This record gives sequence, structure tokens and C-alpha cells, in this order.
Amino acid sequence: MNRKKDTAYGINRLESKNARAAIIQKIAADFNLMPIMAEAYYKQISSYFAEHADVKLTSGQICYEAVGAEEPAGKHIVLARKVSCRLTLNDVETDLEVLANYGLAGLRRHRILRLTKEAYDQDALLSYEDLAVLLTSSPSTMKRDIHHLKRDGYFVMTRGAKHDMGPGLSHKTQILDLYFKDYTFTEIEQKTNHSERAVYRYLRDFTQVATLHHQGFPKAQIRLISHFSDRLIREYLSLYEQYQHTDRMTQLLHPEPMDEKKGDL
Repeated sequence: MNRKKDTAYGINRLESKNARAAIIQKIAADFNLMPIMAEAYYKQISSYFAEHADVKLTSGQICYEAVGAEEPAGKHIVLARKVSCRLTLNDVETDLEVLANYGLAGLRRHRILRLTKEAYDQDALLSYEDLAVLLTSSPSTMKRDIHHLKRDGYFVMTRGAKHDMGPGLSHKTQILDLYFKDYTFTEIEQKTNHSERAVYRYLRDFTQVATLHHQGFPKAQIRLISHFSDRLIREYLSLYEQYQHTDRMTQLLHPEPMDEKKGDL
């Protein structure tokens, strides 16, 4: 019984009669491509589908395409990388309580905080226009609500805020300043509407700049290595000078070596 499976049952031919093979054949025919190129296109398109369309949602959630958090300011929206985000429009456990206590305006602002935080935790940013569509409102109302939230001490992570289009210190520097003033991660999260993950990311970036400065690298080289703006580097170095003798700065830049006997992490 050494006959090849194809000659025995036509298995090779049967294996080609599936949806994957049919789609590859259609791509090859429609775009006049060699089969190997059509298969490469299929694999790439499949990865796009998995990233943007195959998103698992729970009750009250939607999938929304938002601009990637690292896209630079001024880049045309059509050319900007998009991220498929899971956003919670309705959370019964909290939204009804907020509505009862603070009314419709309070609920809308509560949702603004949740939506912008969820998007940023997935490496994306929402604009005033995004929020207006999601909350069935207008961009001008979103601006007023966010201004109200900022006045109450919240930091709302929108696309404009992330790229620091307004005057004053960047949001990253403000958050790191709280860290070096010995605020806990929980306190920073409550005060700034940033997740612990985001704060760790800012600390990592700050550590890179401060370490290079400590090693004697000039600002121009720090910018080439880190790809951060001159403004952010200046702010980080100012933080370093202000807090360089504090315990938190010492722990950040000069951590104690791991004790293998104790099994320290």
C-alpha cells in the first residue's frame, strides 16, 4: 500500500477545494497575478482582517477605528495608521448610577473619560469629532465637557492633548512630576485618567533620556537616539535636575541589584 495519496483518493485535489484556495484563485484572476503572489496577498489581507475586523466584543461595546497614538500631529487623517479599538459605550454597572447622581451632562463626561482612556490603553487616540459621533453630540459640546473635566482636575487624553498642541508643560511631564512627588500609581491614575500601563511607558521614556544625559550625551544625540522632540527632552532634563536627589529618581536610575539568594524580582 505505497500508492501516493493523490493517486489513491485524489486528496491533493480535494485539499485545494476550500474557501482559502477559492479566494486565492479569485485574487489571481481578478488582478492578473501569479498564484504565488495571489497567495502572498491573501496572507497579508488575512492579517489585516484579524487586526481590524475580528474584534471580540462584550455587551455595551463597539469596535471603532481610531488614529494610532504615535501618529504625528499634522499628518493627514487618510494617511494615519488606524487602530481597531474596543470601546464601552454603555456600562450598566456604573452609567446608571452616574446618570442618577449627575444627570445627562455628568453621564456624558463620565463616558468621555472612559472612552478616551480605553482608546489610549489600546495605543489609539480619540478626537473631539470621534467623541461627538460616539456620544451623539457635537464637537463644541465635547470641547466644553473636556474643559469642565480639566477644571475639575482630570486629564483627558484626546489626540490634541497627546500631541500637546496647546501651551504649557506636556501631559507626560505633568504626570511624571506627580510620580516624583511620591504620588502612588493609583492616585496618578485617578488624578490624570491614565492607566498604570501608560505611566510605566512614560517612566521608561524618561529613564532613557535621563540615563543618556547622566552618561554625558548632548541633547542633539539624545534626540537622535530617543526620537523625542527638543521640547520634551528639555522638560525631562528639567525634571531630572529638579528631582535628581530624591529617592524615586535614585530607584529609577540606579536600581539595587537583584539578590539571587532571596529570589528578588
